[in-house]
Amino acid sequence: MEYVHLGRSGLRISRLCLGCMNFGPETSEPNSVRIMDRALEHGINFFDTANVYGWQVGEGLTEQIMGRWYAREGGRREKVVLATKVYGRMGEWPNHARLSALHIRRACEDSLRRLRTDYIDLYQMHHIDRETPWEEIWQAMEQLQQQGKVIYVGSSNFAGWHIARAQEAAAGRHFMGLVSEQSVYNLRDRMIELEVIPACESYGIAVLPYSPLAGGLLGVVLKNPTVGRRASDDMQKEIVQYKAKLEAYEMLCGEIGELPADVALAWVLHQKAITSAIVGPRTLKQLDASLRALQITLSSESMKLLDGIFPGPGGPAPEAYAW
Repeated sequence: MEYVHLGRSGLRISRLCLGCMNFGPETSEPNSVRIMDRALEHGINFFDTANVYGWQVGEGLTEQIMGRWYAREGGRREKVVLATKVYGRMGEWPNHARLSALHIRRACEDSLRRLRTDYIDLYQMHHIDRETPWEEIWQAMEQLQQQGKVIYVGSSNFAGWHIARAQEAAAGRHFMGLVSEQSVYNLRDRMIELEVIPACESYGIAVLPYSPLAGGLLGVVLKNPTVGRRASDDMQKEIVQYKAKLEAYEMLCGEIGELPADVALAWVLHQKAITSAIVGPRTLKQLDASLRALQITLSSESMKLLDGIFPGPGGPAPEAYAW
């Protein structure tokens, strides 16, 4: 396993991040435990979750599963860089969501309790909160750091200008601010190339792409169009919408000699701004298969052909749409 720095920080994380969103709703606790054990065997030291995962309001089921795993023998907690998130609704009252200082404090304490740990390595804002000033957000995060409950702070689903505003506000407080941004990014969804990636590169912020397979669309969907999540109405519509591109893509993958899912993940890892790609396996087989992408080297010609099938926005803004 290769390890890289999390943005400009001194923290070293694996090139693959174990996304734990499926633990509970899609993957039973015994199987989730097996997946986490296997991730460590593979050298994956970066685990990502969120307080809302498990999708039962206020329960944090995925964090609970991970907390029981951490509590077992073997020094699991010390081996793992643990990331979770705050923003989503955790109750029915007005202050049970978003990024007020009150909710950040309560949500952090609740996550610590569920995860059975006394600190969170990377505490991520799951979404921008346009109604809370940065002075309030950063003061709350600073207090958590001073108390030793949070080590680093990250963002998720931020626009480029949100990142810039956050970092300028943090600089005014002599605070490190963001060290990472978690965004959807894959061959089909490349909009962050316009402004999010340039902003992250400018501020020394790690880019952590999620959904590298576009929800499974970039797997072998044409040969097995109704298997698993592909049977959903939304996925069926996407398969029809992108059928011509998928046919060309799967043919190119055949010429490369690799499975489409492996090529999709390898493409993400080939992007110079990408720090660690988040994979969300539901089974041990899926986790094991994701390791193949680390061994694939895509030629410049293959990269050009992939760009031709799934073209991006044209590069960073404003050059992508202006002179």
